[in-house]
Amino acid sequence: MPITLPETLPAFDVLRSEGVMVMSPDRAAQQDIRPLKIALLNLMPKKIQTENQFARLIGATPLQIDLHLVRMSDHQSRNTAAEHMETFYRPFQDVAASGEKFDGMIITGAPIEHLDFAEVDYWEELREVMDWTQSHVHSTFGVCWGGMAMINHFHGVQKYPLQAKAFGCFRHQNVSPTAPLLRGFSDDFVIPVSRWTEVRQSEIDAAPGLRTLLGSDEVGPCLVEDPAHRAFYIFNHFEYDSDTLKQEYDRDVAQGTPINVPQNYYPENDPARPPTNRWRSHAHLLYGNWINEIYQTTPFDLTKIGTTAIDE
Repeated sequence: MPITLPETLPAFDVLRSEGVMVMSPDRAAQQDIRPLKIALLNLMPKKIQTENQFARLIGATPLQIDLHLVRMSDHQSRNTAAEHMETFYRPFQDVAASGEKFDGMIITGAPIEHLDFAEVDYWEELREVMDWTQSHVHSTFGVCWGGMAMINHFHGVQKYPLQAKAFGCFRHQNVSPTAPLLRGFSDDFVIPVSRWTEVRQSEIDAAPGLRTLLGSDEVGPCLVEDPAHRAFYIFNHFEYDSDTLKQEYDRDVAQGTPINVPQNYYPENDPARPPTNRWRSHAHLLYGNWINEIYQTTPFDLTKIGTTAIDE
Protein backbone atom coordinates (compact mmCIF):
# COMPACT_ATOMS: atom_id res chain seq x y z
CA MET A 1 0.00 0.00 0.00
CA PRO A 2 1.19 3.56 -0.65
CA ILE A 3 1.75 6.65 1.41
CA THR A 4 -0.66 9.48 0.64
CA LEU A 5 1.05 12.78 -0.19
CA PRO A 6 0.04 15.93 -2.09
CA GLU A 7 1.28 15.58 -5.66
CA THR A 8 3.03 18.95 -5.41
CA LEU A 9 5.02 18.03 -2.28
CA PRO A 10 8.68 17.47 -3.30
CA ALA A 11 8.70 14.09 -1.55
CA PHE A 12 6.01 12.81 -3.96
CA ASP A 13 8.34 12.71 -6.98
CA VAL A 14 11.44 11.83 -4.94
CA LEU A 15 9.85 8.74 -3.41
CA ARG A 16 8.13 7.67 -6.60
CA SER A 17 11.48 7.78 -8.43
CA GLU A 18 12.88 5.47 -5.72
CA GLY A 19 10.10 2.93 -6.22
CA VAL A 20 8.10 3.86 -3.11
CA MET A 21 4.36 3.66 -3.73
CA VAL A 22 2.81 7.12 -3.40
CA MET A 23 -0.77 8.19 -3.97
CA SER A 24 -2.57 11.51 -4.24
CA PRO A 25 -5.34 12.29 -1.71
CA ASP A 26 -7.96 12.20 -4.48
CA ARG A 27 -6.99 8.69 -5.50
CA ALA A 28 -6.72 7.53 -1.90
CA ALA A 29 -10.27 8.72 -1.22
CA GLN A 30 -11.54 6.22 -3.79
CA GLN A 31 -10.20 3.25 -1.83
CA ASP A 32 -12.46 1.51 0.68
CA ILE A 33 -9.90 1.45 3.49
CA ARG A 34 -9.01 3.55 6.52
CA PRO A 35 -5.41 4.69 6.15
CA LEU A 36 -3.24 5.19 9.20
CA LYS A 37 -3.14 8.88 9.99
CA ILE A 38 0.42 9.93 10.89
CA ALA A 39 1.53 13.46 11.83
CA LEU A 40 5.09 14.72 11.40
CA LEU A 41 5.98 17.63 13.69
CA ASN A 42 9.01 18.82 11.77
CA LEU A 43 11.45 20.85 13.87
CA MET A 44 14.48 20.35 11.60
CA PRO A 45 15.83 23.31 9.60
CA LYS A 46 15.93 21.37 6.30
CA LYS A 47 12.21 20.63 6.24
CA ILE A 48 12.04 19.06 2.77
CA GLN A 49 14.97 16.72 3.41
CA THR A 50 13.37 15.57 6.67
CA GLU A 51 9.99 15.07 4.98
CA ASN A 52 11.63 12.82 2.42
CA GLN A 53 13.50 10.80 5.03
CA PHE A 54 10.53 9.96 7.23
CA ALA A 55 8.04 9.56 4.38
CA ARG A 56 10.41 7.06 2.76
CA LEU A 57 10.48 4.91 5.90
CA ILE A 58 6.84 4.97 6.95
CA GLY A 59 5.68 4.67 3.33
CA ALA A 60 7.50 1.39 2.70
CA THR A 61 5.01 -0.89 4.50
CA PRO A 62 1.96 -2.73 3.06
CA LEU A 63 -0.34 -0.23 4.81
CA GLN A 64 -1.76 3.01 3.45
CA ILE A 65 -0.37 6.03 5.30
CA ASP A 66 -1.97 9.48 5.36
CA LEU A 67 0.86 11.87 6.28
CA HIS A 68 0.11 15.26 7.86
CA LEU A 69 2.83 17.92 8.19
CA VAL A 70 2.70 20.05 11.35
CA ARG A 71 4.79 23.00 12.54
CA MET A 72 5.04 25.06 15.68
CA SER A 73 2.50 27.86 15.54
CA ASP A 74 4.63 30.98 16.04
CA HIS A 75 8.14 29.79 15.20
CA GLN A 76 9.17 30.81 11.68
CA SER A 77 11.52 28.61 9.67
CA ARG A 78 14.56 30.45 8.30
CA ASN A 79 15.77 27.60 6.09
CA THR A 80 12.63 26.57 4.18
CA ALA A 81 10.65 28.75 1.80
CA ALA A 82 7.61 30.41 3.36
CA GLU A 83 5.54 29.26 0.38
CA HIS A 84 6.38 25.63 1.12
CA MET A 85 5.47 26.02 4.78
CA GLU A 86 2.22 27.80 3.95
CA THR A 87 1.22 25.22 1.34
CA PHE A 88 2.00 21.98 3.15
CA TYR A 89 2.18 22.66 6.91
CA ARG A 90 -0.48 23.34 9.50
CA PRO A 91 0.27 25.18 12.75
CA PHE A 92 -0.16 22.97 15.79
CA GLN A 93 -2.76 25.31 17.28
CA ASP A 94 -4.95 24.81 14.20
CA VAL A 95 -4.57 21.05 14.47
CA ALA A 96 -5.43 21.10 18.17
CA ALA A 97 -8.44 23.35 17.61
CA SER A 98 -9.79 20.96 14.99
CA GLY A 99 -10.05 18.12 17.51
CA GLU A 100 -8.37 15.73 15.08
CA LYS A 101 -6.79 12.54 16.34
CA PHE A 102 -3.89 10.60 14.88
CA ASP A 103 -2.73 7.01 14.87
CA GLY A 104 0.89 8.11 15.14
CA MET A 105 3.09 11.17 15.44
CA ILE A 106 6.81 11.77 14.91
CA ILE A 107 8.46 14.69 16.71
CA THR A 108 11.79 15.33 15.02
CA GLY A 109 15.07 16.58 16.33
CA ALA A 110 16.20 20.20 16.22
CA PRO A 111 19.71 21.76 16.18
CA ILE A 112 19.22 23.54 19.52
CA GLU A 113 20.95 21.15 21.90
CA HIS A 114 23.09 23.92 23.37
CA LEU A 115 19.98 25.54 24.84
CA ASP A 116 18.26 24.47 28.02
CA PHE A 117 14.76 23.28 27.22
CA ALA A 118 13.18 26.33 28.85
CA GLU A 119 15.30 28.63 26.64
CA VAL A 120 13.79 27.28 23.41
CA ASP A 121 11.34 29.87 22.08
CA TYR A 122 8.62 27.28 21.42
CA TRP A 123 9.19 25.14 24.53
CA GLU A 124 5.86 25.94 26.18
CA GLU A 125 3.95 25.10 23.01
CA LEU A 126 5.95 21.90 22.59
CA ARG A 127 5.03 20.93 26.16
CA GLU A 128 1.42 21.48 25.11
CA VAL A 129 1.98 19.23 22.08
CA MET A 130 3.44 16.46 24.23
CA ASP A 131 0.53 16.59 26.66
CA TRP A 132 -1.90 16.71 23.72
CA THR A 133 -0.47 13.45 22.33
CA GLN A 134 -1.80 11.64 25.40
CA SER A 135 -5.39 12.26 24.34
CA HIS A 136 -5.06 12.66 20.57
CA VAL A 137 -2.28 10.31 19.37
CA HIS A 138 -2.13 6.54 19.69
CA SER A 139 1.68 6.24 19.47
CA THR A 140 4.36 8.95 19.43
CA PHE A 141 7.97 8.70 18.28
CA GLY A 142 10.39 11.35 19.58
CA VAL A 143 13.62 11.56 17.56
CA CYS A 144 17.00 12.90 18.80
CA TRP A 145 16.30 16.28 20.47
CA GLY A 146 12.57 15.53 20.16
CA GLY A 147 13.09 12.29 22.09
CA MET A 148 15.18 14.08 24.72
CA ALA A 149 12.45 16.69 25.07
CA MET A 150 9.77 14.04 25.57
CA ILE A 151 11.69 11.94 28.08
CA ASN A 152 12.49 15.13 30.02
CA HIS A 153 8.90 16.36 29.94
CA PHE A 154 7.33 13.09 31.05
CA HIS A 155 10.06 11.73 33.34
CA GLY A 156 12.47 14.52 34.21
CA VAL A 157 15.41 12.73 32.53
CA GLN A 158 18.05 15.37 31.80
CA LYS A 159 20.29 15.94 28.80
CA TYR A 160 23.97 16.55 29.43
CA PRO A 161 26.57 18.25 27.21
CA LEU A 162 29.30 16.09 25.73
CA GLN A 163 32.95 17.14 25.72
CA ALA A 164 33.05 16.41 21.98
CA LYS A 165 30.27 15.87 19.47
CA ALA A 166 29.12 12.26 19.07
CA PHE A 167 29.43 12.19 15.30
CA GLY A 168 29.57 9.22 12.97
CA CYS A 169 28.27 5.66 12.69
CA PHE A 170 28.47 3.77 15.97
CA ARG A 171 27.82 0.14 16.76
CA HIS A 172 24.71 -0.50 18.85
CA GLN A 173 23.41 -3.58 20.62
CA ASN A 174 19.93 -5.04 20.61
CA VAL A 175 19.38 -5.29 24.37
CA SER A 176 15.70 -6.30 24.17
CA PRO A 177 15.39 -8.71 21.23
CA THR A 178 11.82 -9.77 22.10
CA ALA A 179 10.47 -6.21 21.81
CA PRO A 180 7.93 -5.97 18.97
CA LEU A 181 9.67 -2.87 17.63
CA LEU A 182 12.85 -4.90 17.10
CA ARG A 183 11.45 -7.80 15.06
CA GLY A 184 14.09 -8.88 12.57
CA PHE A 185 16.89 -6.84 14.17
CA SER A 186 20.44 -8.16 14.27
CA ASP A 187 22.25 -8.45 17.59
CA ASP A 188 24.38 -5.43 16.70
CA PHE A 189 24.47 -2.88 13.87
CA VAL A 190 25.48 0.72 13.15
CA ILE A 191 23.37 3.86 13.52
CA PRO A 192 24.26 7.43 12.46
CA VAL A 193 24.79 9.69 15.47
CA SER A 194 25.03 13.49 15.40
CA ARG A 195 24.58 15.25 18.72
CA TRP A 196 26.31 17.38 21.33
CA THR A 197 24.32 16.02 24.28
CA GLU A 198 23.40 12.71 25.86
CA VAL A 199 20.92 11.16 28.24
CA ARG A 200 22.27 8.77 30.85
CA GLN A 201 21.26 5.17 31.33
CA SER A 202 21.27 5.54 35.11
CA GLU A 203 18.48 8.15 34.94
CA ILE A 204 16.47 6.03 32.49
CA ASP A 205 16.80 3.04 34.83
CA ALA A 206 15.59 5.19 37.75
CA ALA A 207 12.45 6.34 35.91
CA PRO A 208 9.55 3.96 36.48
CA GLY A 209 8.20 2.20 33.41
CA LEU A 210 10.98 3.00 30.94
CA ARG A 211 12.78 0.22 29.06
CA THR A 212 15.90 0.63 26.95
CA LEU A 213 15.71 -1.35 23.70
CA LEU A 214 18.91 -0.29 21.90
CA GLY A 215 22.16 0.99 23.34
CA SER A 216 25.85 1.52 22.63
CA ASP A 217 28.97 1.16 24.76
CA GLU A 218 30.38 4.24 22.99
CA VAL A 219 27.44 6.66 22.81
CA GLY A 220 24.98 5.37 25.41
CA PRO A 221 21.27 4.58 25.27
CA CYS A 222 19.59 4.93 21.88
CA LEU A 223 15.99 3.69 21.86
CA VAL A 224 13.70 3.79 24.92
CA GLU A 225 10.15 2.49 25.25
CA ASP A 226 7.61 4.36 27.41
CA PRO A 227 4.40 2.27 27.45
CA ALA A 228 2.58 4.51 29.93
CA HIS A 229 2.77 7.41 27.48
CA ARG A 230 2.44 5.22 24.36
CA ALA A 231 5.77 6.60 23.18
CA PHE A 232 9.26 5.72 21.97
CA TYR A 233 12.35 7.92 22.24
CA ILE A 234 15.28 7.46 19.87
CA PHE A 235 18.33 9.67 20.31
CA ASN A 236 20.10 8.82 17.05
CA HIS A 237 19.26 9.02 13.36
CA PHE A 238 18.17 5.85 11.57
CA GLU A 239 16.29 8.13 9.14
CA TYR A 240 19.44 9.80 7.80
CA ASP A 241 20.26 9.52 4.11
CA SER A 242 23.61 8.10 3.03
CA ASP A 243 25.12 11.58 2.70
CA THR A 244 23.46 13.45 5.59
CA LEU A 245 26.49 13.20 7.89
CA LYS A 246 28.66 14.26 4.96
CA GLN A 247 26.48 17.34 4.44
CA GLU A 248 26.85 18.25 8.12
CA TYR A 249 30.62 17.68 8.03
CA ASP A 250 31.09 19.68 4.80
CA ARG A 251 28.97 22.52 6.20
CA ASP A 252 31.06 22.78 9.37
CA VAL A 253 34.32 22.63 7.44
CA ALA A 254 33.13 25.37 5.07
CA GLN A 255 32.10 27.55 8.02
CA GLY A 256 35.36 26.97 9.87
CA THR A 257 33.57 25.22 12.74
CA PRO A 258 35.84 22.77 14.58
CA ILE A 259 34.60 19.28 13.76
CA ASN A 260 36.07 15.80 13.63
CA VAL A 261 35.68 13.53 10.62
CA PRO A 262 32.56 11.43 11.39
CA GLN A 263 33.73 8.14 12.88
CA ASN A 264 33.30 4.85 11.01
CA TYR A 265 31.48 6.62 8.19
CA TYR A 266 33.81 7.14 5.24
CA PRO A 267 35.73 4.14 3.88
CA GLU A 268 39.09 4.16 5.67
CA ASN A 269 37.95 7.45 7.29
CA ASP A 270 38.76 9.29 4.07
CA PRO A 271 36.33 12.20 3.45
CA ALA A 272 37.31 12.20 -0.22
CA ARG A 273 35.57 8.82 -0.66
CA PRO A 274 31.77 8.43 -0.84
CA PRO A 275 30.24 7.05 2.38
CA THR A 276 28.58 3.65 2.48
CA ASN A 277 25.09 3.23 3.95
CA ARG A 278 25.15 0.40 6.52
CA TRP A 279 21.94 1.20 8.42
CA ARG A 280 19.21 1.41 5.76
CA SER A 281 17.75 -2.07 6.32
CA HIS A 282 17.44 -1.58 10.09
CA ALA A 283 15.89 1.84 9.56
CA HIS A 284 13.13 0.25 7.47
CA LEU A 285 12.71 -2.53 10.03
CA LEU A 286 12.32 -0.09 12.92
CA TYR A 287 9.76 2.21 11.35
CA GLY A 288 8.00 -0.65 9.58
CA ASN A 289 7.61 -2.43 12.92
CA TRP A 290 6.30 0.80 14.48
CA ILE A 291 3.69 1.21 11.76
CA ASN A 292 2.71 -2.45 12.12
CA GLU A 293 2.32 -2.10 15.89
CA ILE A 294 0.12 0.96 15.39
CA TYR A 295 -2.00 -0.94 12.88
CA GLN A 296 -2.40 -3.88 15.25
CA THR A 297 -3.42 -1.80 18.27
CA THR A 298 -5.05 1.45 17.16
CA PRO A 299 -8.87 1.64 17.26
CA PHE A 300 -10.67 1.66 13.92
CA ASP A 301 -12.72 4.59 15.21
CA LEU A 302 -10.24 7.47 15.47
CA THR A 303 -12.40 9.25 18.03
CA LYS A 304 -11.58 6.50 20.55
CA ILE A 305 -7.86 7.24 20.49
CA GLY A 306 -6.70 8.43 23.92
CA THR A 307 -9.81 7.20 25.74
CA THR A 308 -9.56 5.22 28.95
CA ALA A 309 -11.38 2.24 27.49
CA ILE A 310 -8.84 1.84 24.69
CA ASP A 311 -5.81 2.49 26.88
CA GLU A 312 -6.87 -0.22 29.30
